[in-house]
Amino acid sequence: MADQIKWDLSQLVPETSADSIVAALDKLVSDAVKFRERYQGKITGLDARGVLDFLEERDSLFVRHEGPVMFAQLLYSADSTDPVAKRLNDAVRKAGTRAGQEMAFSDIEFGNLLKEHPELVEDPVLSEYRHYLEKVLARVPHLLSESEEKLVMAKDQNGVDAWSQLQQDWLSTRMFKMTVDGEEKELAYGEIISYYSDPDREKRRSANSIVYSELGKDDILWSSAIRSICSDHLHMCEWRKYSSPIEPSLLDNDVEAAAIDALMSVMRKNADVYRRYLRLKARLLGLEKLGNWDLQAPLPTAPDPKYDWAKARQTITAAYRSFDPQFAEWATDMYERNHLDAEPRKGKASGAFCSYWYAGKSAYVLQSFNGRRSDVYTQAHELGHAIHAYLASRAQKLSNFSAGSCIAETGSIFGELLLTDQLLKDATSEEEQLAVLDTVWEEFGMAAFQVSARYHFEQSLYDSIKAGRFLDGETVAALWTKARDDVYGDAVEWLPEMKWEWTMKMHYYIPNYRFYNYPYVFAQLFVYALYKLYQEQGAAFVPKMKALLAAGSSRSPAQLAREQGFDITTEEFWQKGIDQAVVFLERMESLARGGKA
Repeated sequence: MADQIKWDLSQLVPETSADSIVAALDKLVSDAVKFRERYQGKITGLDARGVLDFLEERDSLFVRHEGPVMFAQLLYSADSTDPVAKRLNDAVRKAGTRAGQEMAFSDIEFGNLLKEHPELVEDPVLSEYRHYLEKVLARVPHLLSESEEKLVMAKDQNGVDAWSQLQQDWLSTRMFKMTVDGEEKELAYGEIISYYSDPDREKRRSANSIVYSELGKDDILWSSAIRSICSDHLHMCEWRKYSSPIEPSLLDNDVEAAAIDALMSVMRKNADVYRRYLRLKARLLGLEKLGNWDLQAPLPTAPDPKYDWAKARQTITAAYRSFDPQFAEWATDMYERNHLDAEPRKGKASGAFCSYWYAGKSAYVLQSFNGRRSDVYTQAHELGHAIHAYLASRAQKLSNFSAGSCIAETGSIFGELLLTDQLLKDATSEEEQLAVLDTVWEEFGMAAFQVSARYHFEQSLYDSIKAGRFLDGETVAALWTKARDDVYGDAVEWLPEMKWEWTMKMHYYIPNYRFYNYPYVFAQLFVYALYKLYQEQGAAFVPKMKALLAAGSSRSPAQLAREQGFDITTEEFWQKGIDQAVVFLERMESLARGGKA
């Protein structure tokens, strides 16, 4: 059962005592000092062989200290109320800042070296790092001086980083009172959200209303956090001479503005496709119009399977095995080594994530598992991230390992589609098939269309600040509902308290990593287009997919797409992803009419 499924973090470190972790974090700082003493003032004089040594020594430093850093961070994500976790989280934040300050010179000096000697990018000795060097060179115009970079790190620790930490801590420790079958329960956030997909419509409505009514009471906190983080970002963009608030994100994710413009244009043009699904779901639920509390509702004629941990594991590994036996082996390795934490609990980080463990050629997954089909999809998604990590960590050095967010979602969303194939194959009735397809479209609609609203919402926050508007809670709520309604139109009725939906999305509060949301839209349509190729090519597609995931960040998304015959700067490409989603929708419509899937 989920309440027995906790991860084993002891594999990350030789010793798990708090004192030993703090000592290891201190060693990270001292090793960063030694690295500075070895290289400061010398990088601009390096030749190609010297650059290779520098990059690999820097990678080695990070890999050497990865375990204690992950241990502290994951312990805190699992339970932010634990005193030891609090101590270690504070220690890792301070150590990270101090080490970053010691290493700040390296980015600046290395950037200046490439600026003075761009021919190094083409040097055969550095061929493995060519694209990495191109990305470094693109960032050179936006670097500050070493002293300024150190000051930025110092102000972030107790500034935007602290605001972000407060948002996560506040949400993870909220408790919600809800009456369930005549019994009043006090539920953590990770528990109450399981009622969003309850078969009982009143429970769904109640859960949504309770959560957002309660969160709305703290609008001063939420708006202060989002206002501070967004204002800070605009100041940093000005100081670093970025042309727009999104430019740092484009560099982070290694994509061109033309690709994102084409993507968002396609999303706007296809809003009616999403509304078509929403209206179909309303009819299937016997409603004139969906309430927002119905968006995750199970269909009334559908079986309501409850998954225990063993069944979820068996279903997910079977799905991955159908694509490639090695994928199933790596998923099994995650289970066998207790690299998943699934217990819902107070203090646990909201949502789900996969944290890559490069040194261990593995990963760790966090989620709150409540036994619903949606939880199985979440688990398959996060294990897709893990499989991505298994492939890339075996093929790439650390500097080429972590793909930008646009490509980082590829393995995970593809895993969801493999799970869909498995569930459709296992289905014993048309009602069950319809329920599976509804889950697919529910997720696609949220991750592509609703998240595109988040992109426009975030842009409106920056536009408002530039225009001199004060972002209090009500103002932010109005910006959110405007972006939301542009997507949903009149297809959904919203509870008034849903204007506070923006308060709990951690993505809005991540400092120095703004515009977190469009990569999810990118990934949905990108993967749906790849899935269409898989349907056409079958087994011949498997090595292509594995090569794409193994590439890490050694090639840009545009390069990876070209290898599959795609041009991501065209609307025609992105429409392929919509078209595959329409195939699923047409199967739903056929089943709803009594036809065959």
